[in-house]
Amino acid sequence: MNKRQLLFRAAAIVLILILAVIMFIIGRGHTIYFDNKSAEYEGKQYKAYYKVTVIKDKEKVAKLSDDERGMTDLMGQTLSMTLEITDEKGQEPHSHKVSMPIPYGTDGIVINVPELMAGLPQQAYMSEFVPIATSEEDEDEEVVTDEFVMTEDM
Repeated sequence: MNKRQLLFRAAAIVLILILAVIMFIIGRGHTIYFDNKSAEYEGKQYKAYYKVTVIKDKEKVAKLSDDERGMTDLMGQTLSMTLEITDEKGQEPHSHKVSMPIPYGTDGIVINVPELMAGLPQQAYMSEFVPIATSEEDEDEEVVTDEFVMTEDM
């Protein structure tokens, strides 16, 4: 193998690796949860809104009343959305365009809308989604492995 062939093969491998890294970062999927829930941060209360509509890519992905959660999926590392917020019943909604980076290593992100709109730091309004295990999942189920075990019902 001559030097020219070796150089082309090495360049092809490097190009493939660069493309793989770029596609890994761009194609990273996240599940984003939106909370319209009252919250407290550093002793100050942030009241939930009457209604919040989340619009991503010109599509309504969540319509939240007080104390509700919605969700959407996101490909990539930047969330761009429009929030249409109605503060109290009977008032006109006001729109806010929001764009924020999403932490790379986290799949499920919870965003508290009242804290986000209050201008609090990211660690206040954004947290990792942690599912709560139910007691049914924790109980061990008896597994019978012998086909010829006689039961009392027989």
